[in-house]
Amino acid sequence: MRIEGTYTALVTPFRDEPGQPIDWDAFDALIESQVAGGITGVVPCGTTGESPTLSHEEHGAVVERAVKRVRGRLQVVAGTGSNSTREAVEASRHAERVGADAIMVVVPYYNRPTQDGLFGHFVEVARSVRVPVVVYNIPARTGSDLAPETLARIAEAAPNVVATKEATGNVLRAQKIVQTMGTRMVVLSGDDALTLPMCAVGARGVISVTSNLLPAEVSRATRLAIDGSPSDAHEARKAHLALLPVHEAMFLESNPSPLKAAMAMRGMGTPAVRPPLAPCTEPARKTLATVLEAYARGAR
Repeated sequence: MRIEGTYTALVTPFRDEPGQPIDWDAFDALIESQVAGGITGVVPCGTTGESPTLSHEEHGAVVERAVKRVRGRLQVVAGTGSNSTREAVEASRHAERVGADAIMVVVPYYNRPTQDGLFGHFVEVARSVRVPVVVYNIPARTGSDLAPETLARIAEAAPNVVATKEATGNVLRAQKIVQTMGTRMVVLSGDDALTLPMCAVGARGVISVTSNLLPAEVSRATRLAIDGSPSDAHEARKAHLALLPVHEAMFLESNPSPLKAAMAMRGMGTPAVRPPLAPCTEPARKTLATVLEAYARGAR
């Protein structure tokens, strides 16, 4: 399995009604839009998918539905992380069992383990499955930062740990991993706004929020960033900078509230998010509408 390109951190669509059940029709339509948009793969049950608010049953159902709907047309990288190693192992084994191509495991959140604790966590999860493992490092949300040296130790102990989603906001960190680990570890940008600079220092793609909304556009920008010849550098920069206001607007408020609001504006499901998240505020919705309209005008 070659991990490279644009991977969409899928939202989990909810019906705007009591209990906010999962809207499976909207989920299926979202998958089809990703296929049509040329996305490399989808990542169900990540942070953007509101995984902390999904029951264990819902989490398993979302992963299984993604695999069945994709039918081999895209890679499925299932989010299976937890701050409990035991739960992460169980979720990872389930994802492998139902046919996910790979798993993504976030750094354990809240309990703030030591680097040795992180090493033990990832190695135990990785050794419980045979599929490739993507490590997800996002210190701002988890409270813990996986050091590059620890990542190297994990990779040595668990050969199926093959990629890292770097959402540290630190291009120097991505550069250091590429420099020290080379092709042994694929680096993926965990921040849409940094895809181009990260690819410039050796990252091989992005796990994207914006591509839920604009799959073809994000996919094209990522391809240019990864594969563009020197003569394409201007086009890569142009595509990235055109999308930058949209990327930034996706985080006007807590993700994925702005994204779901933007998708609803385009008839892609409802803006419903589960508590403790709140729907996008009116000022944020107005900004979103302005940004999307400006991007659409520029694309014409």
